[in-house]
Amino acid sequence: MKTFLKTFATDESGASAAEYALILAIVGAAIATAAGLLGDSIQGAINQATTNVGTATTEMGG
Repeated sequence: MKTFLKTFATDESGASAAEYALILAIVGAAIATAAGLLGDSIQGAINQATTNVGTATTEMGG
């Protein structure tokens, strides 16, 4: 029993899986945040383009 506990305490194979899961969670959160920010930027650019096209059409008498 003493040998089993010693081996169990020094076994690090399970730590690798936990570390990979933590890294995956952090990377996933970063990708989700970046996608949200990029979506907001794209929406703002499209709204600005729509406004500019509407202004140009109005000024041209269209």
